[in-house]
Amino acid sequence: MRSFTSLRGRLTVLYAGLFGAALLFTAIAVFFSVGGEARRQVQSELTAGGAVFDRLWSLKADQLAEGARVLSRDFGFREALASGDAPTVESALDNLRGRLALDRAFIVGADGSITGAADVDPAAVEKLWYALDGGATSGVLRLNDSAYQAVAEPIMAPQLIGWVVFAERLTEAEMASLESLASIPLTATVMTQAQGQPWRSTDAGAVDPDLAQLIDAARTDSKPLALDTAQGESLTLAKPLAAMGEGDRAVLVLRYPLKLAMAPYRALMLTLALVGLAGLGVLVFGSWLLARSITRPVAALDEAARRLRDGEDAQVSVATRDEIGRLAESFNAMASGIREREGRITAMALTDQETGLPNRRALEAALAQADPAGLYVAAIGVDRFLQLRAALGYRLAGEVLRQLALRANALSPDAVCARVSSERLTLMLRARTLEAALVDLAELVAALSQPVRIDDQTIDVGLSAGLAAVLDDHPVPAVERAGIGLDQARAARRPVAAFDAAAYGDPASKLSLMSEMLRGLENGELAMVYQPKHDTRAGAVTGAEALVRWSHPVRGFISPDLFVGLAEETGHIRALTRWTLEQALRDQAALRLAGHDLTVSVNLSGRMLGEPDFAAEAIGMIAAADGRICLEITETAVIDHPETAHDIIDRFRAAGIAISIDDYGSGLSSLAYLKQIRADELKIDKEFILTLDRSARDALLVKSTVDLAHSLGLKIVAEGVETAESLAILTGMGCDLAQGYFIARPMPLTGIVDFLDQARLVEAPKSPAAKRA
Repeated sequence: MRSFTSLRGRLTVLYAGLFGAALLFTAIAVFFSVGGEARRQVQSELTAGGAVFDRLWSLKADQLAEGARVLSRDFGFREALASGDAPTVESALDNLRGRLALDRAFIVGADGSITGAADVDPAAVEKLWYALDGGATSGVLRLNDSAYQAVAEPIMAPQLIGWVVFAERLTEAEMASLESLASIPLTATVMTQAQGQPWRSTDAGAVDPDLAQLIDAARTDSKPLALDTAQGESLTLAKPLAAMGEGDRAVLVLRYPLKLAMAPYRALMLTLALVGLAGLGVLVFGSWLLARSITRPVAALDEAARRLRDGEDAQVSVATRDEIGRLAESFNAMASGIREREGRITAMALTDQETGLPNRRALEAALAQADPAGLYVAAIGVDRFLQLRAALGYRLAGEVLRQLALRANALSPDAVCARVSSERLTLMLRARTLEAALVDLAELVAALSQPVRIDDQTIDVGLSAGLAAVLDDHPVPAVERAGIGLDQARAARRPVAAFDAAAYGDPASKLSLMSEMLRGLENGELAMVYQPKHDTRAGAVTGAEALVRWSHPVRGFISPDLFVGLAEETGHIRALTRWTLEQALRDQAALRLAGHDLTVSVNLSGRMLGEPDFAAEAIGMIAAADGRICLEITETAVIDHPETAHDIIDRFRAAGIAISIDDYGSGLSSLAYLKQIRADELKIDKEFILTLDRSARDALLVKSTVDLAHSLGLKIVAEGVETAESLAILTGMGCDLAQGYFIARPMPLTGIVDFLDQARLVEAPKSPAAKRA
């Protein structure tokens, strides 16, 4: 099968197929030409045979008519017939029958009687009488299932008294004598048909239906036609004959098999076939030799191309000077050019184009070939590199890195020092332990930190470095871990630090946490809890803060600080906020049905204050649910988009939604924010409340904040109330609302309903502790 997929096989098959097709076309043309010529010859012979039969039939009819005429005019015979002398008439008929060798000689009277043929079927006699009466004088006559050539002459005495009929039987011998007169061995048969009956041959046998159809269509000028029979195809000529019988028909059928006509040409056809097959064999062999001469150099080129594809050296040696030889020369030149370009590309792929130093790919290749035992990767970064590049330009900044790399190579000749980023060099170090590697790296950084002189300029550089061991089961590669160690060193404000896996954590799991959170929102993994807010003046719970909790099916409880922060960073905070608001509105409606009308506070991310379409969506949701919602925002929420944030806050307040400034005092608190953010309440951060009963300084700060908020028309909420003393102090300061574990811990909807129901049972609560009891 492989030979038919190769070029050599296809060429051989192509040439052989073309020659075979031409040979087959020639054979078909010769066959049809010979067949046509044979048909024309046979048709001509059949036509000639039909003409000969017509002539012989006429001669025979004339002979019979002459004898019948002599008898019909004989006076004695007429007198005997007229007088009814039957013996004399029959004697005359017998005498004439013997003398003329007639098969039949009889008299048909004018009255329909018959003399001299007593064995003839009366029905046949009746049909003959009608034909004679109608003027028939000669033709084919069928008597007793036998066909005869018959003639009739009227007997006048002086009136018509009958007809004398002479007939010769059309036997196989008679037909054979006729066939012998033809130049070809044809077959002659006379067919007859009585009125309403099928055609029959001379021996009364049945006629093939196809032949009968041909006979029915026969005319005096018919031409020979092809006819399929049980013996094969033959050319058939049907010539109508006169019939002596009322309604009867007769026809002469001449047939000649085509296989006899083709017999003289069989030797010629066989010779042509043998010659063609021999020529085909020679052509196949010659085509194979030609194809091999073409495909050998092509195969060599193919093999060389495969080696070139696999990165091997490839040259082709072709001695011919034809097109294939020139193709081989072009291929060799192309291969040489590719090798040269590959060398340049490889050098470019392993080199930093700005400094000419090895790049990260070259460093990783060197690490792959080095023994990892006792091997460490150090990442050395230039501090404040962006400012340095802005002052010097890209070229000189790159030159600074190149000079540092040259220094490092001079201090550690065996190390590969590569530039892996714009401001970072990475090199390999060998040491017995991590502590020894850190000492060596610190010494190297100190040596490299000396000023660099470029173009008569002295440039001071500050360096930091990170270190990572190559032999470590951490999934992050050593080069990246060294870079992370550099970032950790800068964060800790240290010149050198080793990669800290614990501090790095698992960023990959955090990346998948958001998709899991979205699925958790759909699967019901997230839930809402509510922490009551105690009104110090009314001595009752008038509100609650909605807090999100997530119980992961695999990771367990996940802190809101983790997934809420990630949601803000990744942009999924909108979906979380929408779900939180929808759930808070549903739970608030459930609280109303239970008889507790509370204001529910919902934390709103600062990012949502930069999306006006979300504000419209939230306002619509709250209005549709007839909710009483307070949105808690941090004082830093308006930093990124202050104008948009202030507009959205104004839209919320115009819609009747309260605004609370959350975690006041923990961020960049200033009077300017209190002036700009038009809020309804101010929520003091718990860091000031937790030590309120122990720190006079914190108490003073809280008191001043309460007074300031009241002066601005804001309510004050203190979160982190965990002791009765803190609640008493806040109540004395005039704080409006308190929230914390002393009031109640966050609880699910059913829990807060029970909590509020129990509070109602207390007629005169003295303290939140009593309510909680």
